[in-house]
Formats: sequence, structure tokens, C-alpha cells
Amino acid sequence: MTETTPLTLAGIEATARAAHAGQTDKAGRPYSEHLRAVAEGVRARGGDEEQIAAAWLHDAVEDDRLSARWLEEAALTRRTKDIVLAVTKRSGEPPEAYAARILATPGALLVKEADLAHNADPARLAALDGPTGRRLTEKYARMRALLGLAPGEERVG
Repeated sequence: MTETTPLTLAGIEATARAAHAGQTDKAGRPYSEHLRAVAEGVRARGGDEEQIAAAWLHDAVEDDRLSARWLEEAALTRRTKDIVLAVTKRSGEPPEAYAARILATPGALLVKEADLAHNADPARLAALDGPTGRRLTEKYARMRALLGLAPGEERVG
């Protein structure tokens, strides 16, 4: 694809599904279910197409499923690329720096909110062992606080 032929949402979804093929979440579910839930969560929260595109790709670079170079060269808007990069955790990065980058990037907070909402879904957490579920619950609550999102407002979309 060239810059003059931007990827469609369907093309972005297909790319994300292919990139994460064979990957499972902590509960052993296909990872594409998480991507779909985050994309739908962004849509339900009033997100635009660029944010929905970023939702599909939000873990691709972080999980080494797609390279940062692929992202930079992809036929995506600059805003979509910036959102994906904002929500991509960097090795050894303090949570405060990660949250600050999300808050400084237009459109990224909504994507991260949808991601946190799905990650903190009680049904998903119930599928994990007790210590892991508690650790992740605390981790997600801390990130919500750093992002200025009220606790307990997870709205799974």
C-alpha cells in the first residue's frame, strides 16, 4: 500500500488479526478477542476511525507482532500512528512516564481507557488464578489513577 491508499478499518483489523494469530491472553483466549473488545470499546465511547484503527493495533508493536518500522511505513494517518506509539509500553519505562505520554497524545486516552476496561473485566479476571487476578486488578487501578480516570468506571464496550 502507498501513502495515497490508506488502509481501511477492515484492512487494519485483518492486519492486526494476522499479526496476533496464534497468540493468547493470560486466560488462554485468542488474543484477537481482546483486540476486538478494545476496538468496540473505543467505538462505544464515541471514538473516531483513527482511534478505532489504533485500538486494533494497540498491542502490535509492544508484543513484537509488528515492528515500529512497519508502523511508521504503514498507510495510516499520523494520528493513528501517534496513538499506537503512545499506548505502546517501553521496556523499563515507569508507569508515570507511560501515563504522561498517553495524556499528551490526542486521542490516546480513549484507546487506553477501552483497553483498561477490557483488561479489568471481572469475567476475564475471574479466569485467572487468585494472585494474578489481584495483581492485575491493582495494576489496572493504578494506571487508571495515573490517567485521571475515576476508579470503578470500567465500561466494557
